[in-house]
Amino acid sequence: MKILAAMSGGVDSSVAALLLKNEGHELIGATMKLYDNETAGLQTKTCCSLDDTDDARRVAMRLGFPYYVFNYEDDFRCEVIDRFVRAYEEGRTPNPCIDCNRFMKFGKLYERARILGCEAVATGHYARVVFEDGRFLLKKGLDRSKDQSYVLACLSQEQLAHTRFPLGELTKDEVRRLAEENGFYNAHKPDSQDICFVPDGDYAGFIERTTGRDCPPGDFVLEDGTVVGRHKGITHYTIGQRRGLGIAWSHSLFVKKIDPASNRVILSDDESLYSRETEVSGLNWIRWDEPPKEFRCSARIRYRHTEQPAAVTVREDGSVHVLFDEPQRAATPGQTAVFYDGDTVLGSGTIVK
Repeated sequence: MKILAAMSGGVDSSVAALLLKNEGHELIGATMKLYDNETAGLQTKTCCSLDDTDDARRVAMRLGFPYYVFNYEDDFRCEVIDRFVRAYEEGRTPNPCIDCNRFMKFGKLYERARILGCEAVATGHYARVVFEDGRFLLKKGLDRSKDQSYVLACLSQEQLAHTRFPLGELTKDEVRRLAEENGFYNAHKPDSQDICFVPDGDYAGFIERTTGRDCPPGDFVLEDGTVVGRHKGITHYTIGQRRGLGIAWSHSLFVKKIDPASNRVILSDDESLYSRETEVSGLNWIRWDEPPKEFRCSARIRYRHTEQPAAVTVREDGSVHVLFDEPQRAATPGQTAVFYDGDTVLGSGTIVK
């Protein structure tokens, strides 16, 4: 099979390419250029920098397959950066890595793969795709500490049908050992940690630089409307945040809600952040074309959240109501909820409240 291997320059995508090559597949290596060189040169602990491109090229040369860098700066700005900015300005907290997977790695790059005559795109994600009962199913990676099914739950049947995850049944230690045994320069390269286009973690500063607009300050208020201080602009905050508020109060305060219409940030105690219920829209179902009207599952409401048992009710408009067995902390509008049955992803959607 002819496969386009997405290569970030890290150890995971490199070993994924190695495994496919050893299976006898014909590979073309590809890195997506997502932002300008000046910005990329500043990256640390992120993917897709200039050094990463050099590392990916070394691996491709060592394994003996062609390697290309494709420019997707305009698409990345439209599909990922603009969505990221818009979400923060609307008081939501996005996950740009999910948008990058949906629209870039398994969207634009798959389009390129077809042009090149490839039947599939392969990445170094820790997840599995299996074909069962006439459908392509997404399952967790066997290394639970590295499982990345959460950020892949946006993929469609068409995308899953043409995707390969060679690392799905390996642990990270096994991947690094394979890299060492094959003399890969990046065998002990650290994992990417930051959002690639915000290397310093200053989301609000990035948004202001990108848009050329200042986010105006406004009031911090309690749930009863009491004004307790001034905030620096709503793009500086997310639900559940405590640090950086600069509020002296009789007890610790946390961000409970962000109201862009009034430019207010509502604060509460920690206990008020817990709720058994959340609402999710924009569903992508993987297990079914049409889900049951009601079903039990486990659900995750953020990447590092431990999935929790819940009952899901599907509404007429396609959105869902999620009722957890136990209260969960800080379900955040803009984040993704992913629904599981054991190690199988049922589907996902965007938290609206």
